[in-house]
Amino acid sequence: MGLRLPPEVAGYLAGQHVMTLATTGAAGPWAAAVFYAMQADDLIFLSSPQTRHCIDLAHDARCAATIQAQPGDWRSIQGVQIEGRVDELDGAALAAGREAYAERFPFVRPAGAPAAIVAALARVRWYRLRVARLWFIDNARGFGDRRQFDA
Repeated sequence: MGLRLPPEVAGYLAGQHVMTLATTGAAGPWAAAVFYAMQADDLIFLSSPQTRHCIDLAHDARCAATIQAQPGDWRSIQGVQIEGRVDELDGAALAAGREAYAERFPFVRPAGAPAAIVAALARVRWYRLRVARLWFIDNARGFGDRRQFDA
């Protein structure tokens, strides 16, 4: 069973679209920005299996991630810090994940997509980050306000 986020946190995540995914592997720690879509409380993303972060995840599925907007005032800072595990999607989970992603980013739907997008999508794999622990930072509630949620 996964994490059940409060509506405030789920709404915040639904309002963003890029996460910085941190992995570790033989070459050391690494971070990469990826677009994501929500599916329940999981984060769906796609990437080439040849990227450093996907190679790392193939050897160790544990990861960390951050998601935040870029406010100009520290009193407006909000964001999340995540611990979790990533798995590659297949079967029914793949179909559901692709649909969730396409709802957020319609350009990945093969019908009507430019040829370059269709070709690129043929080379990627689809992944799900299952959140095990999440911290929600919300300076609008007070400097350093940080709430933890566990699966």
